[in-house]
Amino acid sequence: MIRHFELLVPGAQSTAGRLMVSAPFDGADIASVGAADAAVVEQALDTAYRLYRNRKHWLSRAQRIGILQNLVRLMQDKIELLSIEAAREGGKPYTDSKVEVIRAIDSIQICIDCLRTEAGHEIPMGVNAASEQHVAFTRHEPIGVVVAVSAFNHPVNLIAHQVGPAIAAGCPVIVKPAEDTPLSCFRMVQLLYEAGLPEPWCQALVVNDIDHASKLATDPRVGFFSFIGSARVGWMLRSRLAPGTRCALEHGGAAPVIISDDADLEEALPRLAKGGMYHAGQVCVSVQRVFCHESMARELAAGLAALAQAMTVDDPLLPETDVGPLIRPAEVVRVGEWVEQAIDAGAECLCGGQAVSETCYEPTVLYNPPDDAKVSCQEIFGPVICVYPYSDIQDAIARANALPYSFQAAVFTRDIHTAMLAYQQLDASAVLVNEHTAFRVDWMPFAGLKQSGLGIGGIPYTYQDMQVEKMLVLNSPAV
Repeated sequence: MIRHFELLVPGAQSTAGRLMVSAPFDGADIASVGAADAAVVEQALDTAYRLYRNRKHWLSRAQRIGILQNLVRLMQDKIELLSIEAAREGGKPYTDSKVEVIRAIDSIQICIDCLRTEAGHEIPMGVNAASEQHVAFTRHEPIGVVVAVSAFNHPVNLIAHQVGPAIAAGCPVIVKPAEDTPLSCFRMVQLLYEAGLPEPWCQALVVNDIDHASKLATDPRVGFFSFIGSARVGWMLRSRLAPGTRCALEHGGAAPVIISDDADLEEALPRLAKGGMYHAGQVCVSVQRVFCHESMARELAAGLAALAQAMTVDDPLLPETDVGPLIRPAEVVRVGEWVEQAIDAGAECLCGGQAVSETCYEPTVLYNPPDDAKVSCQEIFGPVICVYPYSDIQDAIARANALPYSFQAAVFTRDIHTAMLAYQQLDASAVLVNEHTAFRVDWMPFAGLKQSGLGIGGIPYTYQDMQVEKMLVLNSPAV
């Protein structure tokens, strides 16, 4: 008998039935989750807003630190369980899922570090006649109710990035995980309760009606809206936010990499292959478009194809699996159609190009697809890397910048001048030198630009966003 997860909304009674959660690799049912109806969404918002308005019962900084410290210990005790279950429901191979869980534990620790080290500041006074006998300083307060809508591809660490800073900042939070991967989120929230967080401070729910999700995000009681997911949905919801609601959006891109003619291919190849095929390419900054100098483009593409062909595509729970399934069978069909379109338009398929099953797609390397092919101008979100030869680096940079997306970009070179040229001219929030575009540590800024997002992710930056810096000005002759 499969396990059922009730809604994590205190006192909730829903008439919306259940959502079934299935393994993306073989379609096996894993668990069911209660779905929230309109009344439950309203109840969750009312509970969170009442908490926020009752300042006497706000959690102290010491309480928040203690709860998060307890959460770290509980997660450390359950690394294996969290890793296996995340791999099972999300399809990311076990080895990579375990790395994600370890990162998520560190993400919570970063929240604790923020609480211990970040503070307000003093504003200069006494510098003119008007400010004599005045002192002014700031402190931080929670911004209000946080609503976090999360994505499927990092079901543990994304929750740590959205819920962790909210708890650290002292905000009541309502989290809606992706319907494909809600179980890791529910386990994380249950661990928060076990760590000592009063249940109303973090509520978790899923919905089977898009109008209920929209109501959750756009209600005027929401102080901050955190969204990780598709650009279409994110920008639509942002346009409907209530006046005064702040937000952060994290969408995808079509990450570009420039390979200079002096690059060390032996160093670059494994990084590029990992950055493009990690989690079957289902990462917002996956290596997708590789612009390589024409003198070595063929060699690079052949090297990538060899590495891709050596990858094991199989059950994500097997330790030897390198590439698991796409999240839904429809995504396998879509990726296949995009690859076929590119080949028909003139791209050369060096490896892959076929579905392994209804749920898995072969790691694929395409050589020189047209710039207007979907694999060149839209986010693939699948295990496909495109290689394009270039003769002039300025042309490569122009092609890299030609899309309405901008996130992380990379350049491989041994020349500091080439590295600085790429850093200066690439449209990106981060340019990585001799590293793939999917590199990330959880304390660094992580931001989509243009259509790729709004605001800055990363634990310290999200923590700041979820607070108000409130100033006190004191007039006293004793100053």
